[in-house]
Parts: sequence; structure tokens; C-alpha cells
Amino acid sequence: MPDSAAFCPGCGHGMRPVELVQGNVGALPRTIAGALAYCTIIPAIVFLLVEPYNRDRFVRFHSFQSIGLSLAALVIGIGLRAAESLFFFLPLLLSMLVSLGLFVIWVVLIVKALQGEMFKLPVVGDFAERQAATN
Repeated sequence: MPDSAAFCPGCGHGMRPVELVQGNVGALPRTIAGALAYCTIIPAIVFLLVEPYNRDRFVRFHSFQSIGLSLAALVIGIGLRAAESLFFFLPLLLSMLVSLGLFVIWVVLIVKALQGEMFKLPVVGDFAERQAATN
């Protein structure tokens, strides 16, 4: 197996070490602040505006990812509503499945933030990582 392998070919377990954050930022533990960023868009915006939270890369990452996920969910919701006006039954089932999927992603992101991981979504996570790196 090459040293640069990201996943074990046998079990699929990640080969790169996961960096877990610890410590406090402001009055909150970093993990709690990261998880709170996913509780609606308001805490995410507050964390991006208020010091010392806006200087912490972990909190900034989760705040930007929360905002990106919210915007993606809004766009997907608008698209599904438009499809429901043209068709009826199929988009309704699809809408329920997409809502369930977004809920599961939201719960996973909160759990990963509470564990201290910077779990990255495919497109939104790249944007959040770039924004968190710039100050």
C-alpha cells in the first residue's frame, strides 16, 4: 500500500491522522462553538462577526460551512418547489428524501464538530476551508 493512500483498501478506514481540536475560544469550548454554528444561520453569522470567535479557524470553518449548507438547502428547496408545480407525486417523494438527507447531513456535521473534527462536505466544505484560512 502506498504511503500516500488516504484510505485502507481492505476496510476503507482513513489512513490520515485526524486532528482533533481542544481548548476554549472565548467563553465556549471550541467544539461547542463549532456545533452551535449549525443551529440555524444566526449563530454562524454571530461567530463570524464577534471576536475572539472570528479569529479561530475551527469556528470560522464550521460557521462558513453552516452558511454554505443553508444556502445549498435553500437552492435545492426552490428547485424542488418548482418541480412540484410542474409534476406532483414524484417531486413530493423526492422532496421528502432530500429533506431527510439534509437532516442526516446536519446531524453528522454537529456530531463531527462536537468531536473536534473539521469534517468537510464536498463543495461547501472546500469553500468553507478557503474562507476559514483567510482572515
